[in-house]
Amino acid sequence: MDIGVLLPTGTTLWGAGEGPRELLALGRRAERSGFSSLFVNDSLTGPRVEALTALAALAPVTDNVTLGTAALLPFLRRPVQAAQSLASLDLLSGGRLVVTVGAGFPGRFGRPLYALSQVPWERRFARLDETVALWRALWDGAPSFHGEFFHADELPSTTRPFRTAHPPVWLGGATPAALERAGRLYDGWLPYPPDPADYASGLAAVHGAAAGAGRDRGGITPALFVSVRIDDDAAGGRRVLDDYARAAYGLPLTELEKIQAVVTGTAAHVLDRLLEYAAAGARHLVVRLAAPDLRSQSEQLDRLAALIPAGGAPTATGAAPASGRQ
Repeated sequence: MDIGVLLPTGTTLWGAGEGPRELLALGRRAERSGFSSLFVNDSLTGPRVEALTALAALAPVTDNVTLGTAALLPFLRRPVQAAQSLASLDLLSGGRLVVTVGAGFPGRFGRPLYALSQVPWERRFARLDETVALWRALWDGAPSFHGEFFHADELPSTTRPFRTAHPPVWLGGATPAALERAGRLYDGWLPYPPDPADYASGLAAVHGAAAGAGRDRGGITPALFVSVRIDDDAAGGRRVLDDYARAAYGLPLTELEKIQAVVTGTAAHVLDRLLEYAAAGARHLVVRLAAPDLRSQSEQLDRLAALIPAGGAPTATGAAPASGRQ
């Protein structure tokens, strides 16, 4: 199993006197602590370091960790330019990029961002799939592309990724339609269901869709996005998580945990909960450290690292299987 962390690129989650240098230092610390990936999220909501810019800064200061998005919103960017940026990141990082994509969802993270980007909200999922198909065509050096939204009789000769097979593209989302699309079209699946049982049933649906499309399910990475806070004081941990949820989403914790995987409590409780998701089939955890500033994020990083020897699967015995970074 691979365990990674989501770095807080939103500047509202930086403490007084903290800045980009401390953010990059947190990424380097995570790699030294044995975590196998670093992810960033993407939005126009709130002041933040742009996702691909953050990964470009992390590439030269890290050596082996996967660098990923969780999730990139392609509708915010022109598709050909985005393909070049992603290929450049893969090239500069030596083939360490993973691109999770999403189409946004209703509320302040959906329609308003589409309006700012001058992209129609309607048919957003079909547009997302076609954007990824266009990226792959550009990375493969295809001469032309003809789809519902994008037409080009002559595609430009653009930057090629480091890997001939190009960066893996994962899909975020857990609706029935998203499960089918993940199995049919994508290289990985990164949802955040609150219940491990829902993860297991969703993964079975992804595998079923892959089989129906004649794909090997082994080529689809089953990942999980989960917010974690380790705290010996369970009530205190929930208070911190509530503050975090309100700062990040404008939602109280009681509402956020209805729609997202959120785990808080003692180290033993957090470990047990993560093991439930592992038993449900998750093989790459992307952990958001629920803490209000970079200093306390670093403290949470250390506490989580103690549960995950050498960046492998969390185990009650402290023994970890070999990591297989995707």
